[in-house]
Amino acid sequence: MKLIIQIPCYNEEIALPVTLSKLPEHIEGIDEIEVLISDDGSSDRTVEIAKQYGVKHIVTTTHHRGLARTFMAGIQEALRQGADIIVNTDADNQYNADDIEKLVRPILDKKADIVIGARPISKISSFSPFKKFLQYFGSKVVRLISSTATEDAPSGFRAFSREAALSINVFDNYTYTIETVIQSKTKGLHILSVPIRVNDSFRKSRLVKNIFLYVQRNSFTIFRMFIIYRPFRFFAIIGGSIFIVGLILLARFLYLYIVDQGSGHVQSLIISSILVITGFQTVLFGVLADLLAINRKLIEDVQVRTKKLENK
Repeated sequence: MKLIIQIPCYNEEIALPVTLSKLPEHIEGIDEIEVLISDDGSSDRTVEIAKQYGVKHIVTTTHHRGLARTFMAGIQEALRQGADIIVNTDADNQYNADDIEKLVRPILDKKADIVIGARPISKISSFSPFKKFLQYFGSKVVRLISSTATEDAPSGFRAFSREAALSINVFDNYTYTIETVIQSKTKGLHILSVPIRVNDSFRKSRLVKNIFLYVQRNSFTIFRMFIIYRPFRFFAIIGGSIFIVGLILLARFLYLYIVDQGSGHVQSLIISSILVITGFQTVLFGVLADLLAINRKLIEDVQVRTKKLENK
């Protein structure tokens, strides 16, 4: 059983030595533990330091591409290197490396395909009350949309079985965390959350430079992924709501028509007709979108089989 711990990096020469020194060397049930650095075009000594610490696998890019693409580049290389389990952690030593075993254990025991470390949000002193609220609220929205029990959706401290790593795709250029949670349910992957500990960070988050921009981007990601992976539910909710409002207005027209013996209130009939037709058409869009989603799933199944052949 081979575990590869992948660390996406961008100019992490200061924090990386500490992060690497804390990684476990032995875990019960794991035969090999290797480290992979996925470097996102760092301009400092990140890659040089990784080599000095004996990192076996290093993926580099010529320019800065963003966290999501760097994460996927690391996943793909870990699969090529024969990883049975892949653990993703941050280079800033935010997550307690001793808890990597907590992430790996449910996969070893065949109880989960993806395990996400749930941070003690309420106890993190560097998080403002507003940020803590956003973390809780955002995770609750993701749980609702994804139909999973994910407690900390933005957490980057997570483990993937080989099957899960082969299945995931990331379309967003900003981050991978929320997208991989939302798509997991549609791919038949079981997600489990486990409590983990955190360390004092070396620096402020580069992903959350502006809290309002972060909320905006993640909101767009959630909205987009909901349409991609749950299209019928999305259009059915909107179309059904419009249809019901139309029926209410139609009922109002019929009531007034009977009470007033047919005089006036034609506007209610016109508006209700428009709403009923619009609602019905929106639901039909959902059916068409669902058919496209089924076609996408078939293509992804072919993609997974191709990846398996390429990574034998």
